[in-house]
Amino acid sequence: MTVQLTRGAVEALFKGSHVDNPVLQLLNIREIQSATGPTRYRLMMSDGQHFLSSFLLATQLNHLAEKDILLPQCVCLLKKTTTSTLSDGRHVVVVVDMEVLKSAVEAGGKIGNPTQYSTDGKLSSATSAPASTSAAEVPGPSSTNGNRGWGTGYAGRGFTGKAPIKGSPMKTSPMKGSPMKTSPMKGSPMKTSPMKGTASSSDSIPNVIPIAALNPYTSKWTIRARVTNKSSIRNWSNSRGEGKLFSFEIVDESGEIKITAFNNEVDKYFSLVEQGKVYYISKATLKIANKQYTTLKNDYEITLHAHSSIVPCEDSQGIPTVQCDFVPIEELENRDKDAIIDIIGVCKSAEDVSRITTKSNREVSKRAINLIDTTGKEVTVTLWGEEAEKFDDSRQPVVAIKGARLSDFRGRSLSALFSSTIMVNPDIPEAFRLRAWYDREGHAVYSQSLTETMSVSIGSKTNWRTLSDVKSENMGHGEKAEYFSCVATVVYMRKENCLYQACPSADCNKKVIDQQNGFYRCEKCNREFPNFKYRLLLSANLADFGDNQWVTCFQETAEVLLGRKAEELGQLRETDEAEFDEVFQKVNFTTHIFKNRVKLETYNDESRVKVTVMEVLPVNHREYSRRLISNIHKLAR
Repeated sequence: MTVQLTRGAVEALFKGSHVDNPVLQLLNIREIQSATGPTRYRLMMSDGQHFLSSFLLATQLNHLAEKDILLPQCVCLLKKTTTSTLSDGRHVVVVVDMEVLKSAVEAGGKIGNPTQYSTDGKLSSATSAPASTSAAEVPGPSSTNGNRGWGTGYAGRGFTGKAPIKGSPMKTSPMKGSPMKTSPMKGSPMKTSPMKGTASSSDSIPNVIPIAALNPYTSKWTIRARVTNKSSIRNWSNSRGEGKLFSFEIVDESGEIKITAFNNEVDKYFSLVEQGKVYYISKATLKIANKQYTTLKNDYEITLHAHSSIVPCEDSQGIPTVQCDFVPIEELENRDKDAIIDIIGVCKSAEDVSRITTKSNREVSKRAINLIDTTGKEVTVTLWGEEAEKFDDSRQPVVAIKGARLSDFRGRSLSALFSSTIMVNPDIPEAFRLRAWYDREGHAVYSQSLTETMSVSIGSKTNWRTLSDVKSENMGHGEKAEYFSCVATVVYMRKENCLYQACPSADCNKKVIDQQNGFYRCEKCNREFPNFKYRLLLSANLADFGDNQWVTCFQETAEVLLGRKAEELGQLRETDEAEFDEVFQKVNFTTHIFKNRVKLETYNDESRVKVTVMEVLPVNHREYSRRLISNIHKLAR
């Protein structure tokens, strides 16, 4: 079946008119290489009626050309385009987002008999050879290495007029000798930006260009964009001196870019720039981005100077609040370590805030949250600093994070960076769809985490077993100890010898000997002390639906299980035996999650399996029920 091209789309796009998802055919593609900037690709597109070579591929789509997905005669759906105007009135259509509908093979050749679109004398007839261009017109160094079969000898095939660029680093336009100006457009107004006041004069009209069209060879430009992220003021010091800086990130419908201000410009602009507001920005310096300090998908960044202009824009229509390329959680397994990822999910659970000390001896707050999305997969994300402290998971919010770093720690996990943008319940379509899915069915889905659930004390991933599994599988009989987790009920505890008097030294827990003279001797320390500390060593019998098992709980786990400190229990045993007994009675027939270590030990030539409780946790009945349902489904297959 022959695909239907959108006739008239070439003319409409060239004039800056809006066309909903036009379908065009690629007739040719040319690579434009640069020694300083990213490679660009110039496209010759046809709508079956006309063709035109003034299409430029945005750099974020370069992979389509590099992977040979975008080949001559393939059919494309243009999802998003912007139009830029050069100083002499010529237009360039920047393709910001597109999809290949049919490959070149599937298309079966050129569709229709298109003729070259006439641009009011700017381009000559379709059969004339391209004119040569003087070296003076070229804005940068030239090279013929980037030609993909579409050069100065392309006569009679639709490319006429000025010669194509030979590897110029021009980012916005394939036309030589025509740097971008800020004069008003001579054609139709651009779809992306209504013409408001400029930075310098309230009655002049800026020629607003999209962020994706910025390049170092455009000396005058104005962009209209929204601030999506703003840093605090940071001080710096190195061999060249010291100073201060702050940065912010902006977005329009074509892309995003980072802007940095130093020293005097910090004082001038920091209070002016507000996150979420839209501004006209002009008269700043564009340079190659330092990828060490930015996670944005842009090859350039902006630096403000004394003559830069930032003017608030009241009209924010058409400017997105944020630009994210969300990666499904299940896809994280296929991404490289240290990749910068945009992620969105429902916060299924979150840990309490903890404090850690960094290598620079600075204390920071840390919180781990677990996100789930429609793929049914979970991942753990670590928040830091103020974001960790103020995060509220009480209503299981939708959380979107732009620019998180992917780690292979404990399987797959993410960490928010200083430059990351964290949004809770953002006002974007992806968040609404995710909220509806989770409320409807997602909350009941048995999910699988890409991050291993690990106990700090165990150091191993969760290995769920029943007590009967432990015996039937002969766990712990190997050379190394094994670990397992189980949901079990306490049926009996031996309280008679659960407490002992131990050495009061901080690093010694050995039992002391009462010297009957007011002193207590520790054989390990070879010292006598006037006091001692109580330690717990508790034996308990646990049971589940299939079996029971004697386990040992040392100080920390015994205190969690009994809900009392060892010192408190020691005092009760001496002063109020009834209350002491009541502590143990209350724990009987309570159910917990026990994380255990199991190992076959030999004592006096007798071997027996010893199970030690490493951690006691409360039962999350919702998660436990989901796991049981999942096990039932597996058994039913």
